Amino acid sequence: MPPSVPSLPRRVARTLRTSLFAQVTCALVLGIVVGKLWPDTATALQPLGDGFTRLIKTVISPLVFCVVVVGIAKAGDLKAFGRIGVKALIWFEIASTAALVIGLVAANVVGPGKGMNVDPSSLDAAAVEETTGGGHLPTTTEFVLNALPQSFVGAFAENELLQVLILACLVGAALLHLGHTKVPKVLPAIEQAQDIIFAVVGFIMRLAPLAVFGAMAHLVGNYGLGVIRTYAKLIVLCYVAAALFVVLLAVALKLVTGLSLWKFLRYIREEMLLALGTASTESVMPRVMQKLRRAGARDDAVGLVLPTGYSFNLDGASLYLSIGTLFIAQAVGVDLSLGQQITVVLVLMLTSKGMAGIPGSAFLALSATASSLGAIPAGAVALLLGVDRIMDSMRVVTNLLGNCVAVFAVSRWEGALDTDRAKKVLDGEDTSTPDAAEKGVGAEKSVGAEKDASAEKGAGAEKGLGGETGTEALAPGIPAQKHKELNEPNELKEPAPEAG
Repeated sequence: MPPSVPSLPRRVARTLRTSLFAQVTCALVLGIVVGKLWPDTATALQPLGDGFTRLIKTVISPLVFCVVVVGIAKAGDLKAFGRIGVKALIWFEIASTAALVIGLVAANVVGPGKGMNVDPSSLDAAAVEETTGGGHLPTTTEFVLNALPQSFVGAFAENELLQVLILACLVGAALLHLGHTKVPKVLPAIEQAQDIIFAVVGFIMRLAPLAVFGAMAHLVGNYGLGVIRTYAKLIVLCYVAAALFVVLLAVALKLVTGLSLWKFLRYIREEMLLALGTASTESVMPRVMQKLRRAGARDDAVGLVLPTGYSFNLDGASLYLSIGTLFIAQAVGVDLSLGQQITVVLVLMLTSKGMAGIPGSAFLALSATASSLGAIPAGAVALLLGVDRIMDSMRVVTNLLGNCVAVFAVSRWEGALDTDRAKKVLDGEDTSTPDAAEKGVGAEKSVGAEKDASAEKGAGAEKGLGGETGTEALAPGIPAQKHKELNEPNELKEPAPEAG
């Protein structure tokens, strides 16, 4: 007797129960409907999205710390880690500059602000001050100093990713320097802490549909859909320019690694939809880190490139800033010369690097650019107040894809990418352990760690510096100990970590 086929309602119910992508999609649509029909009620739903983002932010710093420390210790080569950092900065500068140039060319060709003939004196400059909270973008010196931690705990408490990265590099270097016998329990403890954090991320992700619903309802209820008609030309231009930039990213990824960006988009579709719904790339950072590692990128490359990109590689923001600058200039009737537009690129290359985590940073960067030109009234920046929130989706998608492509490209450049594994994962073949966030187990092994694990005796699971047996292979770069030292049970014998 052939098995009975479940009815359509049952299949739909099962999909909604098991698929995060389906849940977030439904929440997104429902949020738009509620925001349109009951705008007053919808504006009160913002805490749902804000609360989810706050929960995710609590685990970002410890997760980055654990991933970077484990990555350095297992790679066993601090010089290689330094090379990854330098190559990442080179890639970031090329990508963000390309985004700025594409934005300027698109704004010159289309002219989204031409014909508006806005009187700058009629604009409310105080509204920009209110949006930015009276803040300012840091100078280069301030930016460098702010990246240096003042206290170990403070870096985590304030969620300063660059400071956490520096601390992680120092701790990872110290583990390599001290070697295997002096601190045998530290690395396994950090690995176990990493497993716990991924499990916590899995719990928080169950709230993602609520967060998307609240964020979208608030957006539509607060701003309405009329703003789209008012700024239609500018909105369409920004999204088309972003699509062109994404195509260039796809070409670059294919040329450098042989991977398909479209398959990668399908691979992270849940995270992408969540980022769109909450208008935040931070909300998906832990899951994206995990999926990049699963797709063959080595731990140290993922741990350094992705968090650093959140400060140095804001491709979507760069695209928006260049188009926005020309838009407000055209709207108030200012014709910028070629030299002034080159100045715009140079100024934005600097100001866009200090935008992460600063309220109203886009307006601060635009104001700084307008002031440097001396031809655009600072109050003209208020023209973008009504449309800025609509641009979040474009910025989020472009920023996230730009940073993910950077991870793959830099990993390939440094030889830290398992291309065969990446292709299999993106093709839908499960070649690794299940998601730690979903199953509560440890994160996938890095490419280098897999090679080390093959040298172990007995169990095949990697143990890092402190292993289950005293005779297992040491992490590369750590001085080999005498046979007698390796078999001293009081120093090296470690209990096997529990399965999640």
